[in-house]
Amino acid sequence: MKKTILVLFSLFLVLNVFGQRRRNTNNIPQANSEPSERDIAKQKREMEERKNEYIATFLTTLEADDFQKQIIKQYLNSYNDARFEIIKTKFEHRIDREAAIKKLEETHFIELKELISESDMSKIQELIKGNFKEKEVLKEKKKKKKRKKKRKKDKG
Repeated sequence: MKKTILVLFSLFLVLNVFGQRRRNTNNIPQANSEPSERDIAKQKREMEERKNEYIATFLTTLEADDFQKQIIKQYLNSYNDARFEIIKTKFEHRIDREAAIKKLEETHFIELKELISESDMSKIQELIKGNFKEKEVLKEKKKKKKRKKKRKKDKG
């Protein structure tokens, strides 16, 4: 009885090891190549498109008129560019980078406070802090579209 358990255990162990070795020999790791200029340009373009979509979604939540929204959009784009430059810059300590970003957050939108309402400014502050929930806004938009379609069907 002990011999059969020992043989079964050793057989199971050998088959397990053999399976793992065979799997490793079939999957020869490929060397990662450097991204080409085209790949880099494509990724930058996609990032820019995504940033514009994000800002456009955010602007739909504001109560401002079209002119104010265009100004806010310009401020948000310049803020993102300035923040990206700070992140790319080499700092001696992480604390210095965080302080530079905090100073940017505090000073960049000072002029904008005079042009827009307090509620819109608080929404911008939430966006800067990372508390803007884009998925929730998109869900609300979908619900509103469904309601409008339903009303049109009921009327027509």
